[in-house]
Amino acid sequence: MEESCYMKKHFVLVHGACHGAWCWFKLIPLLELAGHRVTVLDLVAAGINLTKISQLQTLGEYTEPLIQLMESLPDDDKIVLVGHSLGGLSIALVMDIFPHKIDVAVFLTAFMPDSYHTPSFIFDQFTASMPPGEDYWVDTEFKSYGDDPKESLTSFLFGPCFLSKIYKLSPPEDYELILTLRRPSSLFLNDLWRPETKLSKEGYGSVRLVYVMCDEDEAIPPAFQRWMIKNNGVEQVKELKHSDHMPMFCMPKKLCDCLLEIAMEHHATTSDVHYSNF
Repeated sequence: MEESCYMKKHFVLVHGACHGAWCWFKLIPLLELAGHRVTVLDLVAAGINLTKISQLQTLGEYTEPLIQLMESLPDDDKIVLVGHSLGGLSIALVMDIFPHKIDVAVFLTAFMPDSYHTPSFIFDQFTASMPPGEDYWVDTEFKSYGDDPKESLTSFLFGPCFLSKIYKLSPPEDYELILTLRRPSSLFLNDLWRPETKLSKEGYGSVRLVYVMCDEDEAIPPAFQRWMIKNNGVEQVKELKHSDHMPMFCMPKKLCDCLLEIAMEHHATTSDVHYSNF
């Protein structure tokens, strides 16, 4: 394919829970070297954003920096929107609000809601998919916050053992980096079960989706990734072979190649599920 078909794309990269914009530092120069524009940002109470997670009640509040970015983009600056892990919920929210500003949305081993249920449904199914007796969260720390006990939310902070699981194939220096930079996050479940948070077919459902699987992910296991793909009727699937939950650390070059391929192919129309391996 001619270079002009995919050059000068605008990639917006959205981090997952307990992380920040810093987690893309290996991928950014690779995409820029290929001639593209890249924007990364800290969601609220993440990275170097000074707000505390205990000050937030809703996914919308947490996602506000991404919402503001989308508002600032001209209509002709259509982006490749990438959400990692819990960042899938944030990109889903802006997909529903700004579908006309997105060329393609990429769920990078991310939680992906549908337009039939409230977003909390995906977490209900995730919990139900866990084998009985499995201590999935290991040493993750949970804390309740909020003035009203009936409306209290729960924050969580990944512990060293849990992080060693999701960074199992990543360089040790990157594991040490997350131990230094991690911050508490939340699933905002009290917000996401509300009927008004349901995503629309006209907004969220109108954006072309690509799901990127990681076959050795222990945070969102491949079986659950496949369930979300089937549940949401995703037409295009890529798979990163021998990747843990953090492909931006364990295989940044392959992740870059994958995203560039998506940028080239997003405009193609397909009726079947297509898998590509990297």
